[in-house]
Amino acid sequence: MPFNHLRIPDDLWSREDIRAALAARDVGTLFRLLSRHTGASQTRIGAAVGLEQGYVSRIIAGRKVTSIDVLERIADGCGMPDESRMTLGLAPRQRSCRPDMAHRWDGRQSDVPVNRSWREDVRAAAQLWEGDVNRREVLRQTVFSSAAYTLPALRWFTATNPQPVAQEGRRTVGQPDIDTIRVMTATYRRLDNQFGGGHACDKVTRYLHQEVTPLLTEGRYDPPTGRKLLTAVAELTQLAGWQAYDMAEHGLAQRYLTHALELARTADDPGLGAEILAAMSHQATYLGHTAIGVDLARAARHTAHRAGITVLTAEALVMEAHAHAVARDASACATALHQAEQALDRADRSGDPQWLGYFDEAYLSAKFGHCFTALGQHRQAERFAARSLRMDERYIRGKAFNLALLATIQVRHGEPDRASVIGGQALTLTTQLKSARAVRYVRDLQTDLMAHRLRLTVRNLINRIDAALGQRR
Repeated sequence: MPFNHLRIPDDLWSREDIRAALAARDVGTLFRLLSRHTGASQTRIGAAVGLEQGYVSRIIAGRKVTSIDVLERIADGCGMPDESRMTLGLAPRQRSCRPDMAHRWDGRQSDVPVNRSWREDVRAAAQLWEGDVNRREVLRQTVFSSAAYTLPALRWFTATNPQPVAQEGRRTVGQPDIDTIRVMTATYRRLDNQFGGGHACDKVTRYLHQEVTPLLTEGRYDPPTGRKLLTAVAELTQLAGWQAYDMAEHGLAQRYLTHALELARTADDPGLGAEILAAMSHQATYLGHTAIGVDLARAARHTAHRAGITVLTAEALVMEAHAHAVARDASACATALHQAEQALDRADRSGDPQWLGYFDEAYLSAKFGHCFTALGQHRQAERFAARSLRMDERYIRGKAFNLALLATIQVRHGEPDRASVIGGQALTLTTQLKSARAVRYVRDLQTDLMAHRLRLTVRNLINRIDAALGQRR
């Protein structure tokens, strides 16, 4: 089965004890009843609704669930019919859209949830920001689920035209407010590239909660201003998701990226939507969910084509190629890489949005290197990894990644001494970063080097890694 949803008989939702638990929002009792009537374990329930087993256990023991976002996840993971959703206090769906029904984006309108209003999208995002600022445990216990990306991507393609984003609030929101959000986003993005996702993630979340939420919920703006405001907020929300991803908080990252996509959809910004879909694909492939990685990359490519941004098409094709490579489909990978090169060659970069500045020849070369490494084609991989180091030196985290990639290729190609020299450079940069991904790449290199640990240069680097990173994983 492609997804971990629960198979719950429809008549179970009409039971009086289930209905009473829903009416009281007693999720602990609901989980106990579902386990009793379906035989599902706490681990199974957690996998379906996107929560760690330990947290499911604490809910069953009496911990209350109040977050609408979490209740939505539980409803979707359990495949609740509309009547049960409304009993729980949630908006109905047009049909109960279970994840396996939506695995392929075939455009069947009958399978799509009804559109939430833009105010509901804003309210759900604001709840996430508030919860993250307060370090609510439920957010930290959320696990990544490939199924959780399916419905937002489906809604991206099939939702009707966005509603006008306008509001009569207490204070006027204008272009200076939007410009401020964009400047802050650019600043935080620069810090992210230089120091890693953990450096400023708390500041980004606090800014969203304390400064952005009042603009959205209390502001007065007309439809053109409202759309621009939501686009700016979606971009910053996407950055927050990317930072969480970089820190290996994958369930939290998934939530941020999902909300960012919803905001971009409401703002009717296909370019930013394509970038967010590509980021989703990046995360899914990194975690080994290659099928959803391919699907999300293709969704990004179709969206980029609609936006008319050719370089975004190239980016989406690279993401698709990487997913194919990790899945060991060399033919599909080669086709996507060739198309990516062609797209980048014909792209006009003069009008690129600021968030796309990182995608250049060096980034493309690094992705080629990752693809050929995954396919075991080390000579080609080394050529592209070496080329990736001709990069903008401001992207310190990216350089750490690329050095670790080159060193990994060299050791797998039978050159452990060269790999140790390059790996030492990667380690030096990694110690300056707050990036779980950078640590993972260096640790993976260390694992590859263990077979050559009798060599002095190799043993020295292995010891340096342990001394510098300690328990960091």
